[in-house]
Amino acid sequence: MSAPDPHIVNSLVQPLIQVGMSLPEVKWPYPVSLMRLSLALALGLLIGLERERRGKEAGLRTFGFIALLGGMGGVLGDNYAYLILALVGLLTIFLNMQRLRTNETAELTTSAAMLITCVAGILCGKGHTATPASIMVIVTALLAWKDRLTGFSLGLTENEMRSALLLAILAIVIYPALPEGAIGPWKLIEPRAAWVTVILIAGIGFANYVLWKMYGTRGIVMAGFLGGLVNSSITVSELAARARDQHRDTISAAYRGILLATGAMLIRNGALLVILAPAMALTATIPFVVMLIVTAAWFFVDRNATRQVSSDPTGQVELPLPFSLTAALKYGLVFLILHIAGVLAQQTFGEAGFYAVSLIGGVVSSASAVAAAASLVASGSIPVHVASTGAVLASLASVAINLPLILRSHNRGLVLRLGVAMLSIAVLGIVGAMTAKPLLNFLLAIIPGLDDLLPVPIPQ
Repeated sequence: MSAPDPHIVNSLVQPLIQVGMSLPEVKWPYPVSLMRLSLALALGLLIGLERERRGKEAGLRTFGFIALLGGMGGVLGDNYAYLILALVGLLTIFLNMQRLRTNETAELTTSAAMLITCVAGILCGKGHTATPASIMVIVTALLAWKDRLTGFSLGLTENEMRSALLLAILAIVIYPALPEGAIGPWKLIEPRAAWVTVILIAGIGFANYVLWKMYGTRGIVMAGFLGGLVNSSITVSELAARARDQHRDTISAAYRGILLATGAMLIRNGALLVILAPAMALTATIPFVVMLIVTAAWFFVDRNATRQVSSDPTGQVELPLPFSLTAALKYGLVFLILHIAGVLAQQTFGEAGFYAVSLIGGVVSSASAVAAAASLVASGSIPVHVASTGAVLASLASVAINLPLILRSHNRGLVLRLGVAMLSIAVLGIVGAMTAKPLLNFLLAIIPGLDDLLPVPIPQ
């Protein structure tokens, strides 16, 4: 057999070279490429494990291969990435055609998961890490929670759907239409800041409702911690209102959820201090730790009590609507008034009004007050110990404002127990704030070299 004509071979290969389908000739860094492909493979195996567990045709190996193919496409270049994505699309079509021929339903969910896995693999090949990892974790969770999500969606009523649409209108339609920044002749009103509070009330109320409907009274405890990370006062108000049915499990769950909301608020404020102003966090560590320990103690005391009555029969808990728009708007108006008062106090008294602003900010949003104190320290406007005291005061104000909100439960026993808990948290927090600086100075005196580890010296 004669050798092929070189001109014919060149005419076949040249078009591929012109469209950029030749292999790249650059030398890839082996460790970097291996890490990217390993991440893609790991993410593919994660979602493949869930599909394998459910007995799907495309399981662990298939999703691992798809993710690895996507990673190779991302490493090779855009043209290869597009080609591999198209091939995976053809694979999903072939999979569904085979199932339809055997009179089975199409695997639309698995097909969509395969395409997402390929795209995530491409992102890994291009050097992305957090984005594809987050996407794949979310997709795997949606697949794993199929039965729970399906049961929840099928059980939705018309009023619940209306509440969800109203929440979407508040967040997506109205919020972007509001003017940015402060408005008015004295620049005291911030419409978007006030509306964010309205959205928070509606969102946390809806989240509580969803968790409650999916998990029963356990959802209240979960929502307590998550809501406390956003706004503890709103969360406490919502949880206290849930306890109006006088149901034993509901009251106990509301009690623990409110304590978790308080603890989450303290953790959030402490984390803000560590991130924004480490030196400021040092002097505020003792009161924050003291308040967290007291909160945890009250929480676990109730957990031990609920174990003793967990065997008691309970009836079905009646769920109210996800949230009240009227209550949300009222809270937004109160927030706006307090915000204006805080700005006026700061403009009138300057540094002297810092503690007053911290107290007002703690009532409205202790996170904002703590962040403001950290920024003032960073700019050198106030000393570190003044700012740390203001941060503690803001957190204490957030704890104190929860006391009248607890009255929404209309349950004397719950109000008494939470009142004692909140009061002890506030008192011991004040004691910790007063003894923080002397205690730190004492530790500096007895521990050699400790002052060299501090970002700034402790004020005497």
